Amino acid sequence: MKVYPIKFNPILKEKIWGGNKLANLLGKTTEKDNVGESWEISDVNGNISTVNNGEYEGMNLKDLITNHESDLLGIDNFKNFGYNFPLLIKFLDAKTDLSVQVHPDNTMAKRKHNSFGKTEMWYIMDSDDNADIVLGLKDKNMSPKMLHHINSNNVDSVFNREKVKKGDSFFIPAGKIHAIGAGVLAAEIQQTSDITYRVYDWDRKDSNGEKRELHTQLAEKATKIFDSNGKAEYTIKPNKSTNLVDCEYFTTNVMNITKHIAKDYSNLDSFVVFMCVEGEVDITAGYYTENLKIGETVLLPAKAEEIAFNSQNAKLLEIYINNGLVQCVLIAS
Repeated sequence: MKVYPIKFNPILKEKIWGGNKLANLLGKTTEKDNVGESWEISDVNGNISTVNNGEYEGMNLKDLITNHESDLLGIDNFKNFGYNFPLLIKFLDAKTDLSVQVHPDNTMAKRKHNSFGKTEMWYIMDSDDNADIVLGLKDKNMSPKMLHHINSNNVDSVFNREKVKKGDSFFIPAGKIHAIGAGVLAAEIQQTSDITYRVYDWDRKDSNGEKRELHTQLAEKATKIFDSNGKAEYTIKPNKSTNLVDCEYFTTNVMNITKHIAKDYSNLDSFVVFMCVEGEVDITAGYYTENLKIGETVLLPAKAEEIAFNSQNAKLLEIYINNGLVQCVLIAS
């Protein structure tokens, strides 16, 4: 397999809660005013990402996996997921609050939908003053049966809300009630799944004057109670990987690149995804250099060994599946 930083055409999704930050701040090409999601790398049926650069331009993600198997995914990932890409990579813009929702775990998703579950995380790239998110229930002793009885009068007493700012990171395991709030621009990493159970949608109506469907019966069965709000406590160090999330489904680090560095990924049995969340950076692998600007994403095949980065000031999310809990080592700067 030819190793280089692979870019894909973003798949833009109009949403009732979407805005225009994906276009205005992240450079996504659209004339719509309510684009809520940019699917950067997707293997969801009907939404397969297509390569837009280099040797594999015009091929889709499924073609790449079919042709290159473990060279692209990694040996263990190919054993575990076959010809399926295990992660869905997105940018999100919430002009208004998303619906309060919950996702099933692997067991429930397999039984009900023949799908993966949906554990995810958010990295806050930008937020309006006083923006917040919904994370869990205010009362940890509250029964999930309460989800059947939420209305505009009691909603504020049911859901826990957390103020957010640029650089905050939150882990949302399957089963956790959550919603991104108005004014938040975020990067999202999740299992490959598009299953969402809506719990409450703020009584709003769609363009046809209808309220969107709720899924409270399924949500009650899916909901779990967690002690932690899932916020990462971290101190970023220049030109090093700082961990935000390390779980069985993905590892996400943040890197602040301020000069030329190179890292050795030869012991990592996984593809690596880089999302640029601030500034811009040149990424070199296999003698091919790709410039990555804020709001852009690249995929590096598992076959990649040395990857070089060059920037005066950029922030990247570094994402992979850490089957062996292997560290990727800085080799030059």
